[in-house]
Amino acid sequence: QVQLVESGGGLVQAGGYLRLSCVSSGRILRYYGVGWFRQGPGKGREFVAGVSRGGEKTSYADSAKGRFTNSRDNAKAMVYLQMNSLKPEDTAVYYCATGSSSDYSADAPFNVWGQGTQVTVSS
Repeated sequence: QVQLVESGGGLVQAGGYLRLSCVSSGRILRYYGVGWFRQGPGKGREFVAGVSRGGEKTSYADSAKGRFTNSRDNAKAMVYLQMNSLKPEDTAVYYCATGSSSDYSADAPFNVWGQGTQVTVSS
């Protein structure tokens, strides 16, 4: 069974930065679009960012534009989310997701999900 594993979360002060990583147990991350989602305390899951299969195209939620950068290294089968200028409202569990599609938008049919990594931003 293919698994995704996120890492890089932690506690950071407002204005700080973190880089999340996502790795797959198989090669799936090399071939499909990948999305990042988050779920904050008492909130539903929301799309944060997506990256195309080749890494040349990205999409971002308005809340992430200008602060977050989504990238990938297909040789290593890894995807990254660089998060700068973090705000307390960015506090959430962050998940990476992929599937059998080149789509990387919020509506992509992602069907493989990681367990998430906690990001906490203190004020």
